Order: sequence, then structure tokens, then C-alpha cells
Amino acid sequence: MNKSKKAGAASAGKVVLAYSGGLDTSVILKWLQDNYSAEVVTFTADIGQGEELEPARAKALQLGIKKSNIFIEDLREEFVRDFVFPMFRANTVYEGEYLLGTSIARPLIAKQLIATARKTGATAISHGATGKGNDQVRFELGAYALMPEVKVIAPWREWDLLSREKLLAYADKHGIPVDFKKRKGGAPYSMDANLLHISYEGGILEDPNFEPEESMWRLTVSPEKAPNKAEVVELAYERGDIVAVNGKKLSAAKILSTLNQIGGKHGIGRLDLVENRYVGMKSRGCYETPGGTIMLKGHRAIESITLDREVVALKDDLMPRYARMIYNGYWFSPERALLQTLIDGSQIPVNGKVRLKLYKGTIIVIGRESKTDSLHDMAISTFDDDQGAYNQADADGFIKLNALRMRIAATADARRRRA
Repeated sequence: MNKSKKAGAASAGKVVLAYSGGLDTSVILKWLQDNYSAEVVTFTADIGQGEELEPARAKALQLGIKKSNIFIEDLREEFVRDFVFPMFRANTVYEGEYLLGTSIARPLIAKQLIATARKTGATAISHGATGKGNDQVRFELGAYALMPEVKVIAPWREWDLLSREKLLAYADKHGIPVDFKKRKGGAPYSMDANLLHISYEGGILEDPNFEPEESMWRLTVSPEKAPNKAEVVELAYERGDIVAVNGKKLSAAKILSTLNQIGGKHGIGRLDLVENRYVGMKSRGCYETPGGTIMLKGHRAIESITLDREVVALKDDLMPRYARMIYNGYWFSPERALLQTLIDGSQIPVNGKVRLKLYKGTIIVIGRESKTDSLHDMAISTFDDDQGAYNQADADGFIKLNALRMRIAATADARRRRA
């Protein structure tokens, strides 16, 4: 018997379930009906996972969900425009490597879960994140920030269906259709995809010393199998965001999908990482983020000629904290909003073009220009005769003033040694 039945849970009324149509969320759908006497509303988000989502609608109908209670929304443009792009304005990287592909998708899903709840009059939401993971935190912090009174039902923190075998047995008992591959075992790891990346974790990947098979990777070829000829990509920027690729203006979602294709064929963007989860444990994950890796390299290149030195330094100081905010689920927090205002303000002069050369897993910057906002002045920085643009003698006083405290400390140290 599950915990909610023991506790005598009252009816939850109408509940919006983050629904994929897979084994876990299909079981949750039935479990909510049985254990909370819930009228379930399913919400499925298309954020570029590359799968046909209409089967989720058909499966929800098959499980008894009313047509008016099934919501499937294409969020790809909003995802890139309002979440991925703002994050990349900060050059955001978690623990030095991770480009936060899963983390940045969760606040958008939470936002739409709450929007669906308000639209349908639901007072509760539910999700399939486990009690060990980060996603439970991201979904719920986002939900509470947007609808403080919402009730959250997290089955993995209540039920005893804590293995794939138990989930399959529950599905069989209740006549829940299960994909043949899932029943036969499927992939030996779990996979989560969106327009920014694909993540792989669990199963055989839980051993951090296990090298995944080449067949696991979906978006990228191995660097060894990448073309023997380099490819040059030109990115055009306005206020820190890419607006065109190779001279062609594109929507935000199309920009990212285009860069995924280009980067993937050159073996760009693979990552094997043991990260520190919010709940305190270490977890190994493998990631493919070809387009995002190109975006990060290009953005730093255009900032290098358009941003003041101390602005760059301040952004670099703040970036790890900003990354932790996103990783830990604080997208809708006041501190993230405040920091975003600062970041976005820094991007006003970040306009121009960057050329990148892609070759066998590497990205090399080969050109950057900004006709209106460049702070790079060759008349000053040249090693040739600068015609008086820079007085080299000025460096003498600057160096001596900066060395003064160290000279005083050295004198005091010598005095102590003599005493």
C-alpha cells in the first residue's frame, strides 16, 4: 500500500501533470486518479526534444483524460528567446563545464504548468521528478514563485514504486500501455532532450569510470569521424544575442537548431561530467551541447572587443553565482531577476560579427568586428610607432604606485628578520 492511501489523502480536485506519455508519467496519471481521486489535466511541452508529441495526446485519451484536459504546446521559440539567450548573455557555465541544458528548461515548464493550472482552475500540479534529483527542486521552486498557494504532488516522494520492474507491474495491473522497447529494457541509461542539449545519466553511466559506447551519442559525431576539412561560421550579434548565422537572419529557435547541426557534424560539444547535485550527492552525466558550445565561444569573442575591462571582470565574478541560481532552480527569484538586469544592461554595446573555425571537436576564433561599439583601438595597441597616441613613460608611475604596498611589506619583512 502506498503512503498516500495510508494517510487517507483527500481528493486533490483538478491536478495538472507534466506529462510525456512515457512509462513514469503514464503510471503517475493513473496513480493520481486512484490515490487522490484527481481529475487529471496533462501538459506536454515541445521544447525541441525531437519526438512526435501527438502519441502523448492519444495515450492520455486512452487513459481516460478528457480532450479538453489535454494540453500540448510548442515552446521552442520561447525557450530559446526568453531562457537560453538570457542565460548565454552571462556566459553561464556550471562548475566550469556544464552549459545547463536541463536546468534552463525547467523554469519554462514550471511556468507553463502554472499557466495551465490557472487556465483550467486546477489547484495542484504533479511531476515525475525523483526525490534524489535536481528537477524536483526546479519545478517546485518555480511553481511556488508563480502560484504560492499551489499544491505540489510528487509521487516519487510518496509511493513505493521505486524500480522499473515495479512500474511495469503497476502498468500491467492497470492496463497502461507500455512501449515495447521500455518493456524489453530500452536504453541502459535515461535520456532527456531539448533544443539546447541531450543529457544521458543513470543505468550503466552511474559508474564514473565507464566510458559510454559511441552509439549513445545522438547529436554529435566523434571528433575522429568529423570531416577532415574545417568549416567557418559567421555569427552576427545585436545586444548580446545572435540574430544571424552566415549572413542569414533566423528566429531564435532556428539559430540554435542550425548551430546544433553545424557543431554536431564537427564533433563539437560533448561533455562527461561528475557534478554536485542540489540534494548533496555527486552524479555523473554525459551531455551533448553543440550549438550552445558555439554560442558560448562566439559570445565571449564579441564581448572581448566591445566590453570594458572591469565590466568583463565583474561579469566573470558574478557568473558562477548566476550559474548556481539556474542549476538550483532560482530562475524566478528576486536575486536572479536583479542580476539579469545587470547582465542585460552590459549587453547594450555587444554588437558585431564573429567568425569561428570548427574542426574535429575544436572551435577557434578567427575574426571579430564591431563597426559601432569596438573598444579595440589599433592606433593605441600597436607595437609599431603609435604617433604619440600612448605615452609609454606613463607606465613608470603606475607600476611604482601599485608596487608601493609590496615594497613596504618587503622592507618590514627584512626588518623582522634582522630583529
